Amino acid sequence: MQNNGRNSSFIILTGLSGAGKTQSMKALEDLGFFCIDNLPPVLLQKIIELQADSSNQRRYAIAMDIRGQEYFKQLEEALDWLKHADYEHRIIFLECRDSVLVRRFSEVRRAHPLAGKGSIYESIALERKMLAPIRERSDVVIDTSGFKPVDLKTHLCTAVTGKPLDMLMFLDVFSFGFKYGAPIDADIIFDARFVPNPYWVSELKHTTGLDAKCSDYVFQEPIASYFVKTASEMLVRLIPHYSSEGKSRLTIGIGCSGGQHRSVAIAERLVKMLREAGVNCQARHREIAAGHVAVEDLEGECVAP
Repeated sequence: MQNNGRNSSFIILTGLSGAGKTQSMKALEDLGFFCIDNLPPVLLQKIIELQADSSNQRRYAIAMDIRGQEYFKQLEEALDWLKHADYEHRIIFLECRDSVLVRRFSEVRRAHPLAGKGSIYESIALERKMLAPIRERSDVVIDTSGFKPVDLKTHLCTAVTGKPLDMLMFLDVFSFGFKYGAPIDADIIFDARFVPNPYWVSELKHTTGLDAKCSDYVFQEPIASYFVKTASEMLVRLIPHYSSEGKSRLTIGIGCSGGQHRSVAIAERLVKMLREAGVNCQARHREIAAGHVAVEDLEGECVAP
């Protein structure tokens, strides 16, 4: 049962040796696929039936090509079975110009799987002939001749999800306190210490930015709302550019003195605005999670970290 290639449960990846299947499998793994490389075709039915009988509905990407040598004749039979089975799938074929394939094999110093007494050009020609029926029945054919790894990932993302790669970018926004150390794992860090600190207001001292009264205090300052709006707009514009350089996750740190009030409130508001813009993101709070923050219990007494 096909679905025009959108979000298929199974991707069958095949194509010419040297056309980029290894990089493709890495890209598909980043997109959430369980990847199996160089699977003997005779095992395809077993793998698919095993997944269908499982409560785990994870998507699979299976690479099968000429490396199977003695099993290659079974590949068409396996694809015939898959075509008539009630499983969503998509066949992606990778090809490349001969001159580029020769250069790639030269760079990695590996022999072509069909290498014999003839030249590498003859091996490539033979492989093209053997794979011609598979190429003919493929849903997507991608010529990787001029691709960088990120270009290949972009094309694969569109082929298997129907969405551009930047739409799958994930933003991890977290608050932290500078007094506990600046994070080393953030791609971008914003300093929220330009906002008046609720810590110095007695009734807010033992709250956090997750409390409405603390958040309201932070955002009574127009500069706080301006910052969140500006940061959100900037990040939305930057996402496609980060994505085009191969990033699939962007980590944003929002810091204040203790990671309790200002950074928490601003991180929460920033994530809310980003979600409204269609960005896939989350908010987390480093110091709260680490127990560095003293808060009030239900009776209003301070609970030490």
